[in-house]
Amino acid sequence: MKPVDLARKLRRDAAFEPAALDRGKEALMATIRQEIQPRTSSAIIPQLPYADIRAALAFLDRAFGFREIPASRMEGADGVIHHALVEFGGGVIGIGTQGAHGAVSPQRGGIESQYISVAVADINAHYERALAAGARIAKAPRAVGAGPSAYEAFDTEGHRWRFVPQRLREVPTTV
Repeated sequence: MKPVDLARKLRRDAAFEPAALDRGKEALMATIRQEIQPRTSSAIIPQLPYADIRAALAFLDRAFGFREIPASRMEGADGVIHHALVEFGGGVIGIGTQGAHGAVSPQRGGIESQYISVAVADINAHYERALAAGARIAKAPRAVGAGPSAYEAFDTEGHRWRFVPQRLREVPTTV
């Protein structure tokens, strides 16, 4: 409920029962704090190296639906992008310069050393989007039980991405 709606409700309730205002004050303040505080950021941010960060950002947006976080972009005076963050469904991934911290893209290293799994709401629509954008597909989705399975695709520099159907259950936050 929005703070303004909650305040109206508290006002109505207080007209009939003055103690309702005291009980509802903390709920109203919590709602206001939640609305004005920034979203929590990811605690773990994987970093992927790219030789051409500008091309990677464009491809990740077009093919997979990642959105750049504009305030995160670090660009040199020469116009070269050195680092940026992209987000998808509450997760964040760093896109960095080739060779930073010794990391190289699969294109340069000649080997895949990892893959990133991303949960998507509609696996078939996401797959079609990736195909239309020219993503190289490593493994197409296939019907399994009640719905489609995951699919895997490569980006412009050979990073492997695994897209899985989004589950409707919550993932526990504590172990």
